[in-house]
Amino acid sequence: MAGGWTRDGGVQDQIDASVADAVKLARSRLPDGEGSTHCEDCETVIPEARRQAIPGVRLCVSCQSALEKRQTSPTGFNRRGSKDSQLK
Repeated sequence: MAGGWTRDGGVQDQIDASVADAVKLARSRLPDGEGSTHCEDCETVIPEARRQAIPGVRLCVSCQSALEKRQTSPTGFNRRGSKDSQLK
């Protein structure tokens, strides 16, 4: 059941679009290509087990953790929402 200005299924369309956007963002952050034997940031050796587990890895665990903390996540802004949801 749709409410306000939305059509039937509009809420599910919004959820699907948000999930698709999040998946696209996550896939864009995955490493690709040939990995490195040394970290690109700090030059420490990347263990063989890590290189086998994550093809295309270019950062050590410490630098990867720091990078992920700096990256922003989607704010959850309702860009496909109804007029009423924009009145907050």
